[in-house]
Amino acid sequence: DLVNNLTNEVKDYQDIFAKVKAPLGVYSSLGNHDYGDYYYGKTSSPAKVKNLKDMVDVHKIMGYDLLMNENRRLKVDGEEIGILGIENWGMGRFPKYGKMELAVKNTDDLPVKLLLSHDPSHWRGEVLQKYPQIDAMFSGHTHGMQFGVRLKEYQWSPVQYIYKEWAGLYQEQKQQLYVNVGYGFLGYPGRVGILPEITIFTLKRA
Repeated sequence: DLVNNLTNEVKDYQDIFAKVKAPLGVYSSLGNHDYGDYYYGKTSSPAKVKNLKDMVDVHKIMGYDLLMNENRRLKVDGEEIGILGIENWGMGRFPKYGKMELAVKNTDDLPVKLLLSHDPSHWRGEVLQKYPQIDAMFSGHTHGMQFGVRLKEYQWSPVQYIYKEWAGLYQEQKQQLYVNVGYGFLGYPGRVGILPEITIFTLKRA
């Protein structure tokens, strides 16, 4: 999620986020709060459509390549890997805007496929069942409920009673999921025991 309710919230930190740069580009995906559903409701309206358009435009202005059910090929040391990104897809009451069948299109030849999908429940709800070709998925969404304990060998938060995968690294067979607890907040403007997180991964040749 870039915002909690409306796109115009981003004006307070847009210039900071725009400073994020990377040699092969900066890639992003949408979360459930980015659509305006919690302000405008589930029904479409001109204002809600404009809010989403503004959200897409903000990603472009910041220099982010927003992946909405699509993919990109990155060349690394003469080889290609795939960065796939889908719109929000969540279990239960959360919206399923994401379309994996579009995101994986024309990626069969890629030896490595990395998926950006906001809600970690998507991993168990669809990815593990139908898309074994996805090597790793990167999510957020849970915030670790902004309350809990995270130590090297132990972590606990009330959110674990809602989400089986809620923070850190998980693996099933050869597929991996990483859930980042984020750096913002929803509701209570603070965190207890669940610190803001920016994660750096180093990909190594198998």
